[in-house]
Amino acid sequence: MDTVHFVIDKPQRWDSQFDPEMTEAEVKRLMEIRPFSEMDQGKFSKRTPLTGILLNDARIRRFKNGEIIVRAGDYGSSAFLLLSGHARVVLNPGLPAKVLGRRKSQNKTLFQIVAQLWTNPRDPEVRTTEELDDSSAFQPVGRRMGVFLQDVPRILDEHNTATMSPGDFFGEIAALSRAARTSTIFAVGDETELLEIRWQGLRDLMRFDDHLRHHIDRIYRERTLATHLREVPIFRRLDDQQLKRVIEQTQFGTYGDYEWSGDYKRLAREGTRSPEKETIIAQEGDYPNGVVLIRSGFARLSQKFGHGHRTLNYLGAGCEFGLREIAHNWTRKDSVPFQHSLRVIGYTHVIIVPTAVMEDIVLPSVPREELPEPFTPEELGGATNSATQLKLDAGAKIGPQLMEFLTENRFFNGRSTMVIDLERCTRCDDCVRACASSNENNPRFLRHGQINGRIMVANSCMHCADPVCLIGCPTGAIHRGEIGGEVVVNQATCVGCSICANNCPYEAIRMVEIRDDEGAFMVDKDMRPIAKATKCDLCSDQIGGPACERSCPHGAMRRMDMNNLDAFARWLNR
Repeated sequence: MDTVHFVIDKPQRWDSQFDPEMTEAEVKRLMEIRPFSEMDQGKFSKRTPLTGILLNDARIRRFKNGEIIVRAGDYGSSAFLLLSGHARVVLNPGLPAKVLGRRKSQNKTLFQIVAQLWTNPRDPEVRTTEELDDSSAFQPVGRRMGVFLQDVPRILDEHNTATMSPGDFFGEIAALSRAARTSTIFAVGDETELLEIRWQGLRDLMRFDDHLRHHIDRIYRERTLATHLREVPIFRRLDDQQLKRVIEQTQFGTYGDYEWSGDYKRLAREGTRSPEKETIIAQEGDYPNGVVLIRSGFARLSQKFGHGHRTLNYLGAGCEFGLREIAHNWTRKDSVPFQHSLRVIGYTHVIIVPTAVMEDIVLPSVPREELPEPFTPEELGGATNSATQLKLDAGAKIGPQLMEFLTENRFFNGRSTMVIDLERCTRCDDCVRACASSNENNPRFLRHGQINGRIMVANSCMHCADPVCLIGCPTGAIHRGEIGGEVVVNQATCVGCSICANNCPYEAIRMVEIRDDEGAFMVDKDMRPIAKATKCDLCSDQIGGPACERSCPHGAMRRMDMNNLDAFARWLNR
């Protein structure tokens, strides 16, 4: 019998338009506005024309007086061009968390903690009226939810602000680097009109035409790069004129997939996570053409081993690569190539300071005793026992298998990863019960997860350095706490869209149907159950920190910053 196939069209990028109500007339109007009017349409591909990007990857948004456009600390995936009206950017210090619609961080008193023994509800996932009320008032604005500042004149009087006018472009650095928004910007006046461009369109606008890319690079150089370089020890002795010369010749690079969580989940299912499939930033054996500074994201440091590569360490924001080779060649008049490879894990932004700039401007300003030690003949011959090499080789401290396990599963992203020593764990589940008692009888994790030898990494929120769960939240309900930077969910403003749960690479967020004080399920006007996102909040309101860790009678559990592998090694070998 012949096989019958059900044929469907292959999905295309623009099957899902950013705003279905975006019209050709609005695109025509945008084409008369800078920077689009200055762009050469002939540089764009036929499949991705400039007008197509504006039609499918952009939308017109209008904001009322006092409505927040972007909030400091939010993780957005789009940039904005101010078309008409005015906006205000709040300078330091920023607005309080309550004004921004965020959950206020406040520790429970000792009496409240003890009272949990008899006040916790019997039914799961109960939400009180007070918990679901929010005085900053998310109000419907057309088909979306907006946050309004209730008293704009008072905000203007009490906080330092600057005016933004038509033609100003903002939000691009946060959108492309997945960094938090650095400022809160709100509309002022009867109506402020903006063009919002999602990151896919922003990426293509920069790829096919230089106008926008040059604008973004210039903005970053002017606003941020000097501060970033000043934080790196080797650049601190440069005077303003020298630093300006370095900045003028610094290059930027972006590697990997912006939505890396989806790709990671696919590779995990296929079992094909290996260094050879990762994008190379710098290759072992190549000429060191510059110092690489990690601006955001992570990269794998590896070295050839047999027919493959051995992971030595992973580098995050603020780390550098290639400085030792360049310093060695400059001081010894030698030509040592890169001794390691640097590969992208996820989505990584880097700053590259060319070798010529390092040799002519930077290295002469640094005392010789503060430069990295030169390579020894033994190291160049393949030996790996020098102090510098051992410092790089985190796998030597925790074991190469565990190092690969942490890297392949991308647990290095965790700033507070729940690690369980299975040789000490007696499976008593005191940790789960303690978590439940601290969260109204609702445990925020289960004692299971990925295992390597005696170590389990539990599926509990790791409060990541790169929290992809924050990307795309329509109301900013999932955000970093104002005190410790923990990732928390504001139940009052969570709309139950599941974006955060779907984005989380570690299955640490659950969607639950909530109940009222009487134990009855809450429903909407169509009688559908109301769902909210729940996850570990690191017991941010509890005295003493995470209840799970404090409750373990055998010291088998620890919340670890996986970028501090020295502390992890000490815990393993205690």
